[in-house]
Amino acid sequence: MSILKNISSPKDIKKLSYSDLDNLADELRNKILDTVSNNGGHLASNLGIVETTIGIHRVFDAPTDQIVFDVGHQSYAHKLLTGRQNEFNTLRQWKGISGFTNREESIYDPFGAGHCGTSISAALGLASANHLDGNENYVIAIVGDGAFTNGMIYEALNNCTKNHLKLIIILNDNEMSISTNVGGLSRYLTKIRISQKYFNLKYKTQSFFEKIPLVGGGLVSGTRKIKNHVKNVIVIENFFEHLGIDYLGPVDGTDIKKIETVLNEAKNKNECCLVHVQTIKGKGYQPAEDNPENYHSVGAFDLEKGVDDKKKDRNFSSVFGEILCQEAEENQSICAITAAMTGGTGLNGFRAKYPERFYDVGIAEEHAVTFCAGLSVNQKTPVCAIYSTFIQRVYDQLIHDVAIQKLPMVMALDRCGLVPGDGITHQGIYDCTYLTSIPGIEIFSPETYDEMSQAFQYGFKSKSLVVIRYPKGSELRYDRSHYISCGELSYCDFSPDNYDAVIITYGRITKNVHDAIELIKDKVHVRLVKLVKVYPLDFEKIFSVIECAKMVYILEEGIKSGGIGEKLACEFAQDDRMQSKKVVIRAIENPLMEQGDLTSLYACYGFLPEQIAAEIYDVYQTGTNLN
Repeated sequence: MSILKNISSPKDIKKLSYSDLDNLADELRNKILDTVSNNGGHLASNLGIVETTIGIHRVFDAPTDQIVFDVGHQSYAHKLLTGRQNEFNTLRQWKGISGFTNREESIYDPFGAGHCGTSISAALGLASANHLDGNENYVIAIVGDGAFTNGMIYEALNNCTKNHLKLIIILNDNEMSISTNVGGLSRYLTKIRISQKYFNLKYKTQSFFEKIPLVGGGLVSGTRKIKNHVKNVIVIENFFEHLGIDYLGPVDGTDIKKIETVLNEAKNKNECCLVHVQTIKGKGYQPAEDNPENYHSVGAFDLEKGVDDKKKDRNFSSVFGEILCQEAEENQSICAITAAMTGGTGLNGFRAKYPERFYDVGIAEEHAVTFCAGLSVNQKTPVCAIYSTFIQRVYDQLIHDVAIQKLPMVMALDRCGLVPGDGITHQGIYDCTYLTSIPGIEIFSPETYDEMSQAFQYGFKSKSLVVIRYPKGSELRYDRSHYISCGELSYCDFSPDNYDAVIITYGRITKNVHDAIELIKDKVHVRLVKLVKVYPLDFEKIFSVIECAKMVYILEEGIKSGGIGEKLACEFAQDDRMQSKKVVIRAIENPLMEQGDLTSLYACYGFLPEQIAAEIYDVYQTGTNLN
């Protein structure tokens, strides 16, 4: 008989026996495995934190007690225990539930997160507000050890020393972030894990004394008086306690009873406390335990066969890795830098071939960029590979540490444009709007692998900050033989007659525009102009290929406000030669989209070929101006 089916809220697990809880943990893992193998998602971290999640919901009273997950991609068991199991099969699907915590989805998600390092700051704010209101409820921040490579965590810890805050920080230590953890903190946690023998002794001693009738409680109280001395002898000096934060652990995060014991002890403290739990990433599914990095984030896969990493299709990320390895063979100054995304950014090959020139800095994007600036000063050629969604964090470093100092650097911007599955927090649609404000920057957005290679060759030789942005996935195939190249742009005509409408676009969405024109080419004489370099724009060259048009339609897989389309339209509006031309922009105006597959996201914003074709034809026929 299923236990999980009878769980509608966390209250339902408080009355279960430990035997039933173990069975519930197995059911949760099976549900997570079945769903992620069908839908894709974050797997290894969620399998590892099941028992810890059960323990948290047994000890605390959510949603009155507020639980904040760092990143939120380890919250699947939490979702299943908080009334969302009937919708769990829609995980990461269009109109389904998010793969991260989401305030709009449930009252059990007090704070949403898709980026790393935010949890303790948010939880501290929640706990401080509770304290101001005289509220005795607890706030629990669940933070993976990988997040402790992010500087924001330490900024928050530095402010957690105020007395009487009901704030408990749970350090989920699985020895992994996305790629294997790196740096001094990883080595420190390795040392501190040795002290688990002390915590096991303490747990067994306390359990033994508590079972003694009448005097057991007094014996427990008495042993606490010598605890600190014993702890100082057995355990290395503790970093967190030096910050003024009580530390408990490490404790086995796969043992529900031990988790409950340490969390109840943390509750009894009248100040901020950190509980160090050790979990096993991928627990319960052997392929994920053996290779957790491959199972951090996965697409749909066969549970029996597992993820076959060797059969991955060639894609923009892997091609980037190939380009970099080839260049590094000839150019000894090339260095590759990433922020805990070695595999995701295609740098596994570079790491293996040139380990001395490879730097994984952990989840520390700001440090990564300024580190690159230092490399650049001393005549190295830094190539920093980061996802578009995370480049939002380094705007200051790009301006202050790179652009103002006129230092050459290449940014390989992965996952640009709309990104399927991960939802609103991971969209790569903002970068063009704010990066174009950086002095001296050059931005390329190739549609093909060849264009990508040419852009990187330019970047390697450039004396400025060069950004090369590309989408998740593979190059889209269609006949490009009729394109005429004009350097940083190319164009093609779909009619032997002279064109009277022009569509300007760039990047992956070009194929959809091409397919749209095929649908209406007998009705409208269209020229397609594809930009490769999207900033700064050569307006004279662009004007030379659109001068005969009566209508200019600009389509951009990015934010409309401040985007490339608006920059073009603004320039056109100031040019007397463009006054008789109608200019229409199709771009993303309301970026608060749900998660879903790429086709659903495209349909939401009018980016499907049939939608594009219908709009172009309507504007052309009726003279409707959407601006």
